[in-house]
Amino acid sequence: MLKGIDPLISPPLMDVLMNMGHGDEIVFSDANFPAASHARRLVHYNGQPLVDVLRSALTLMPLDYAVDFSGILMMPPDSIAQAPEIWADFQALLAARKDGDKPFLKLPKPEFYERARRAYAIVTTGEQRRFSNIIVRMGVIATA
Repeated sequence: MLKGIDPLISPPLMDVLMNMGHGDEIVFSDANFPAASHARRLVHYNGQPLVDVLRSALTLMPLDYAVDFSGILMMPPDSIAQAPEIWADFQALLAARKDGDKPFLKLPKPEFYERARRAYAIVTTGEQRRFSNIIVRMGVIATA
C-alpha cells in the first residue's frame, strides 16, 4: 500500500503512467469505444465513470506544455447539434491543471481512431455517455 496515491489508481494504470514519457498520449474512453481492437496497451476500469478515472490519473500526470491543446476530443456526427455534456466536465477538470487551460483539438471519428491506435495506452471505462473519449498528452516534471 502506498500513501498519497489516489485509491482509484490501479497497479496497471500506475505502470502505464510511470512508463510514459514526454509527448506520449493516453486515451480515456467510454464503454462504447473499440478499445481492445485499437490499444497497444489496455487498462480496464469497467463500471467506473470516465471523469473519475481521468481525475485520478491527472493527480500523477503533468500535461504537455509544448502543444496548443489541452486534450483531443472525438467530434460527434453533424446530426448531433450540441456538444456532448461531458466536454464541459473535461474542460473544468483540465483547466484546473497546469497547461490545461488551452482549447481542445476536435477530430472527426476516423482521425480520432487513428490517433488512438498510436497512443501509448487506452484506458477503457464504464462511461455510458456517448462521445465521451479524450486523449491527453504527457508533459514533463519541472525541476525545482
